[in-house]
Amino acid sequence: MSESIQSPLSWVFRESRPPNDNAYFENLTRSIFQAGLSWKMIDTKWPNFKKAFENFSIDKVAKFDNKDFERLMNDKSIVRNRQKIEATIFNAQQFQMIQKEADSFQSYLDGLDKSQNFKLVIKELSKKFHRVGPSTANIFLFSVGENISQSDE
Repeated sequence: MSESIQSPLSWVFRESRPPNDNAYFENLTRSIFQAGLSWKMIDTKWPNFKKAFENFSIDKVAKFDNKDFERLMNDKSIVRNRQKIEATIFNAQQFQMIQKEADSFQSYLDGLDKSQNFKLVIKELSKKFHRVGPSTANIFLFSVGENISQSDE
């Protein structure tokens, strides 16, 4: 039983922040693909996702074109959800825009209003990124070490 509990949590940053924007992007993507699916299935397939999405290089994924999209839709080693794949490509482009505006995703996240138990952060993430609703935003924030439950200022 502990194996199934530890496995999905191995990708969660709780003691420190993710080391770079690509790691934030990977966690956002994982949170999106996780929605509505088995933790164990996503965990088992995740090495294939990393390969399919160029190790979550923001700059590479942001340049994915129709050929790349079709390759992903035909890749049986990942979850082939059209909307989630499209969102991943769009979200990489959003990360690039954030990097131009705020220098890094961490700087962007640090600049958001975290009062009201992250209510405004969740709203902002849901507006900026595709396939990110309140539940996915909460999972993502938890996965990158943001302490939602103790941040009420």
